[in-house]
Amino acid sequence: MDLCLRGGRVIDPRRGFDAEADVLLKDGRVARVESGIAGGVGPGVRVIDVRGKWVMPGLIDLHTHLREPGQEYKEDIATGTRAAAAGGFTAVCAMPNTTPPNDTRAVTELIVQRARQVGVVRVYPIGAITKGLSGESLAEMGELKEAGCVAVSDDGKPVMNAELMRRAMEYARTFGLTIVQHCEDLTLSAGGAMNEGPVATRAGIRAQPASAESAMVARDLELCALTGARYHVAHVSSADSIRLVREAKQRGLPVTCEVTPHHLTLTDDACAHYDTHAKCNPPLRGAADVEALRAALGDGTIDAVATDHAPHSPVEKEVEFEQAAFGIIGLETAVPLVLELVRAGILTPSAFVARLSSAPAALFGLPGGTLAVGAPGDVTVVDPEVAWTCEPADLRSRSHNTPFGGRKLQGRAVLTVVGGAIVYPEEGVS
Repeated sequence: MDLCLRGGRVIDPRRGFDAEADVLLKDGRVARVESGIAGGVGPGVRVIDVRGKWVMPGLIDLHTHLREPGQEYKEDIATGTRAAAAGGFTAVCAMPNTTPPNDTRAVTELIVQRARQVGVVRVYPIGAITKGLSGESLAEMGELKEAGCVAVSDDGKPVMNAELMRRAMEYARTFGLTIVQHCEDLTLSAGGAMNEGPVATRAGIRAQPASAESAMVARDLELCALTGARYHVAHVSSADSIRLVREAKQRGLPVTCEVTPHHLTLTDDACAHYDTHAKCNPPLRGAADVEALRAALGDGTIDAVATDHAPHSPVEKEVEFEQAAFGIIGLETAVPLVLELVRAGILTPSAFVARLSSAPAALFGLPGGTLAVGAPGDVTVVDPEVAWTCEPADLRSRSHNTPFGGRKLQGRAVLTVVGGAIVYPEEGVS
């Protein structure tokens, strides 16, 4: 059945559209966006009243760990995509640090096939830069792209060897792929479990300086200038990294970056009482870094918000802080956390949609990101006013490792549509 969303505030930054209107979806695509459609659509169209809500192109997450294959006890494609739909995401990019890693055509094809079988949102695999994520020899990027990969990354590990990264950039450019780098100089981070600073000193936790990130960003930007490859900084976290990215953009380099909701809203104070759910990599930084990230997101230096949804089981989190796994789940809390920046005046509603939808689509060349006629019928409806409390046990992710448990939030996705079909809320579930 076709679908008409009536009376919402339709926000489409790519078209510069922000007005109350109806959105008609036919045959899985956007058919019309204008006022007064709902009154004359006929019996074959389901009309849903969304007045008072924001209607936007489906949200796209550039950085999701679905854990399948090999780590399904943490998450799998079925549970991860249900969590994505509940968070308002109509598409996710699946990172390659699975078991085995997504470094071959066979693993990519498995992910694509499983996503078609059990996924409820679109899944775009990201392939590995190096075989086995070992940082020693390049993966077959051409085969990975043919199999469905939209970018390449060794996420979770940096490519430490500069010569190898140069070759990776050259090959990625040949195949039209973006290099997505986990920026961490391992000789500087040296096993640190949180951000270096007063909080770590008081807590007695081994720490890593912010320069572990910015040093790698600086190196890679020079390689980007050398090769001309598209380069994307994953989960940027420090003021110095932002300064480097801003300067690189001013130089005209093909550089982009993303930031997570948790790096925008938490400081390293969240680790002061050894809450392992606040342990992530890059680590939560100090207040000055958070302010720099928020400003950079507002002025466009940071191109997109990405969740770095990183599910872990209690076995990996309910241990001593330094022994705990890095990672925070984020698909279901991203919308309200970023809306906090809208209420703070850092983002406009249009910029909110751009950073979570149209920009991610453009960065990796993905379908969607607009409600133009003929675009995929991927739509997210957000109620910016609804108040709720994050209860980890109620989240749809298989894992519950969130530092936002018990936090009162405002705003959430209330309807998620993929290809013209409602995927959230699920049938029969409120």
